[in-house]
Amino acid sequence: MSPVRSDPHPDHGRDHRRNPHAAGLRHVLTHLITPLLMCIGMGLAYLGAFANPAPHDLPVAVVGSGQSAQLLAQSINGKAAGELQVRTVAHRADAVDQLRHQDIFGAYVLKGPTAHGGQRQAPELLVATAGSDTSATVVQKIFTPLAAAQGQPLKVTDVAPTAKDDPTGQGIFFLLVAISIGSYASVAVIGGAGAVLPMRLRALLAAGTSLVVSVLGVLFAGPVFHLVDHGLWGLWGMAWLYSAGILLIGVGLHTFLKRWTTLGVMALFVMLNFTSSGGIFRPEMQNGFFAALHSFWNGAGFVEGTRSHVYFDGHGLAGHVWTLAIWLLAGAAVVTVAGLAERRRKAAENEAAERATAVAAAAVAATVTEAGPRAGAGRGGAPRETAEQAAEEEEMEEAVGV
Repeated sequence: MSPVRSDPHPDHGRDHRRNPHAAGLRHVLTHLITPLLMCIGMGLAYLGAFANPAPHDLPVAVVGSGQSAQLLAQSINGKAAGELQVRTVAHRADAVDQLRHQDIFGAYVLKGPTAHGGQRQAPELLVATAGSDTSATVVQKIFTPLAAAQGQPLKVTDVAPTAKDDPTGQGIFFLLVAISIGSYASVAVIGGAGAVLPMRLRALLAAGTSLVVSVLGVLFAGPVFHLVDHGLWGLWGMAWLYSAGILLIGVGLHTFLKRWTTLGVMALFVMLNFTSSGGIFRPEMQNGFFAALHSFWNGAGFVEGTRSHVYFDGHGLAGHVWTLAIWLLAGAAVVTVAGLAERRRKAAENEAAERATAVAAAAVAATVTEAGPRAGAGRGGAPRETAEQAAEEEEMEEAVGV
């Protein structure tokens, strides 16, 4: 009689029967980490950027050349405690020019005599709502009590109004949101489902997808919602640069981040991007962190570039286009590095496979048994299981991304 072999793990089968869903539960809980991190990141980013807006060194002007203008500017600066940067401008036309160049965001014109009997004009506040409706509102709240203290109603003049169908000027921000979602959601498809394709083909798919997304953005901005009434070709160029940069960076990062890619692109192009774009609050209304991001992040480049192109005669446009171009070049660099990494990884895998094949051939030649085919069949299940798991990972990543 053959001896009875004892099970080295007597409780293994009993534990499996007791917890038949343990593996599946662990799998689900592991994937719940991603949406929970998204929740934390979105809360910190949005509330940190938008919860308590307050002006910080917001540039405004007092229009006048006499001593009264100087004294008023000094008085406002002293009371503002760092919230405002008040300067004096000699003439109203100079203040209008500075508003149209976004050097200031409000100008208070002191009341003065008219040509009829020495009667005095009411004070006037010049604003440019196309630069930022929220900043214009803040400036108006600051200077309205000042005019009331002088016993005069405040006349508000908008020297750079927004399009008729975008009265708050925030339509550009929501256009940014639409283009961003179309771009980073496509990363999950191209990077995940297209992982079997060579990197150069995925890069071409990213470029083509960005073209489609940018055209959709222009259709939304122009014919559909009339957010922009001119300059659609320039808007399309900036939308394509913006979308292509996101897609190339995301597709390249997928090589390294795998299922964490969605979280990565959301951090880059939602959490840090929307909050620093200036579409809701300009950097002068935010804390130092998001104000600093505004100076070089791609969302700010798109929003400010569109404002400059549509409302401010192209002033500062070149700098914003360069910001978008640099992000596009960064995407090309990430894709190039990812392609080289994949090539090295594939070469290493092929070399390992050749060694394994050689070892297996030598083993078969040395010992031919009936267990060999059965063992080979058993080993064949592992790649199938791995492929199925990879497919599930890709599907889950795509769903979260969308």
